[in-house]
Amino acid sequence: MATETLVPLESNPDVMNKFLQKLGVPGNWAIVDVMGLDPEMLSWVPRPVISVMLLFPISDNYENHKKKEENDILSTGQEVTSNIFYMKQNLSNACGTIALVHSVANNCDKIQLTDGAMKKFLEEAKGLDAVARGALLEKTEAIINAHKELAQEGQTNTPSAEDPVNHHFITFVHKDGALYELDGRKAFPINHGPTTPDSLLEDAAKVCKEFMARDPNEVRFTVVALAASD
Repeated sequence: MATETLVPLESNPDVMNKFLQKLGVPGNWAIVDVMGLDPEMLSWVPRPVISVMLLFPISDNYENHKKKEENDILSTGQEVTSNIFYMKQNLSNACGTIALVHSVANNCDKIQLTDGAMKKFLEEAKGLDAVARGALLEKTEAIINAHKELAQEGQTNTPSAEDPVNHHFITFVHKDGALYELDGRKAFPINHGPTTPDSLLEDAAKVCKEFMARDPNEVRFTVVALAASD
């Protein structure tokens, strides 16, 4: 059960980058907008891309697909590398922070974290399971306080923690040759098949399009990427 409700983090690259830098991610990696999912738009995104994040409306179609997907995987199985870092979401409206943690945690071989809250959290979380990692995040005041501070930025009308939120953030990363969807509300990571570091953005875009196709009358989708920054 969630013990606290946060104000959601906005899908705003400036806000998300301040959050990451506050926690020890160097400025040579940054969140950027993905303005469209066709090849031309994807070609504008700086490379390399090391994670893709999708913000989407939680709908009945999403919930139904989530339930069917989990049941199918439980009956047929899937391969999940032991090297993937995955955590459950306990705190309401913490999905933006969890998406960013998933992005960083699965790319520590590329991101040279400075000493700070993120590095400390990831070291403590290394040997834990997904549920225990979610519980640890709840108790990691430096990350929670950074979320609270930056959730107030970038919005003309900041919502209160009690306002209903029907959007959700998830992350796509490459790990050991596969594309993984990391959603703290799901039972486990989802393996979407083969990918490479070079094709991560294009392969994640295909899955994002599937989310959009399940809700064809919905326009409130946002895609951002964690990419190399000059």
